[in-house]
Amino acid sequence: MMRLRAFTMGLACIALAVSAAQAQGLKKYDSTSKEFWEKPPADWFLGDETEQQKGLAPPAGPALPTSMEDLQKNLANVKLPKGFKIEVYAQGVPSARQMAWGDKGTLFVGSFSAASVYAVVDNGGKKEVKTILKGMTMPTGIAFRDGALYVADIHQILKYENAEASLDKMPEPKVVYDDMPKYIPHGWKYLTFDKEGWLYVPFGPPCNECLPPSGLSQVRRVNPANGNSEVVAIGVRNSVGGDVDPRTGKYWFTENARDWISDDLPSDKLNVINRIGSHYGYPYCHQGDMVDPKYGMGHKCSEFVPPAAKLGAHVAPLGMKFYTGNQFPAEYRNNIFIAEHGSWNRHKYQGGRIMRVIADPDGKKVTQQVFATGWINGDQSYTGRPADIVLAKDGSLLVADDWAGAIYRISYGK
Repeated sequence: MMRLRAFTMGLACIALAVSAAQAQGLKKYDSTSKEFWEKPPADWFLGDETEQQKGLAPPAGPALPTSMEDLQKNLANVKLPKGFKIEVYAQGVPSARQMAWGDKGTLFVGSFSAASVYAVVDNGGKKEVKTILKGMTMPTGIAFRDGALYVADIHQILKYENAEASLDKMPEPKVVYDDMPKYIPHGWKYLTFDKEGWLYVPFGPPCNECLPPSGLSQVRRVNPANGNSEVVAIGVRNSVGGDVDPRTGKYWFTENARDWISDDLPSDKLNVINRIGSHYGYPYCHQGDMVDPKYGMGHKCSEFVPPAAKLGAHVAPLGMKFYTGNQFPAEYRNNIFIAEHGSWNRHKYQGGRIMRVIADPDGKKVTQQVFATGWINGDQSYTGRPADIVLAKDGSLLVADDWAGAIYRISYGK
């Protein structure tokens, strides 16, 4: 009876909060219906506004990629540790997201809003950007293995054989996996191969904060050879980055926490899968120690796996990679580099940078420090937004910037 009374009181409090929000003219969204997920309003990401954060919305990106002249001006403001430098690797890559190397040195790049996939090739010492696939939905996630390009386009993963020899006319793709919901909100993907040739694929919920439809808020491990899959993590909100630890074979992944709590809560996360099928908290618990004010009733954060690291509120961590090259100093070996896309649900943006994370193989001792910063101009303005990281053959790092439509190269020299 006491539990029922407490639950009833909780519902009453929520009802009062909703009524108060409506009275104040705050936006509220019913993200519990299938119609909402299949036909989301243009501003679906807004969630339920709060008085403190009323009116905040993602900034509109540039209509065109940033010019080479302006890119170089912007990079002059980027700060790196001593001995490192950053330069433009390729310009004119609209909405650049995940990157993957081909066997012959072609850099393949997915996109967020451009509906295209690109190939960056060396043409007499100059980088040429080719649009090799058009008219897709949102092909953010790409990977390359054994001569084939894999593209995740919301509801299916496609395989393009012999891709590097077919840049002028890509072959007809083979669907290797399609047990994937068609919801576009948080439906963009990131692909990571493990040593066995299986792909790690995250599945985000189509909302800011809700009880997600079945088959979402999880990470799956998919075998593209036969379409088999297994769920390896649940309770995951929006992950758009991950990598396999070269020391252990374990999968680490970034996670974007919910919006519309406050400027400083909750923190985005870095997670590691130590046990298959673990629950990482969403939508009941955030940042490992914060019960959700609505969905967390009846739950304790101790029920769920805490993050390996709290990355900060609204920093939007996306692509990440373990550093396995030899160009950087020895202490950078096996460190994680994370592209933080940057805030929108915050009055003063943070993120918009590259973080360096030092972690032991079990994820128990984790420290982090800023590696590259300088893309935020003022309180709410970007000159660039890092979206992914990939290691080059020479040990340098490439960084995709979907705001400026460019790829950067970070190298080290004594």
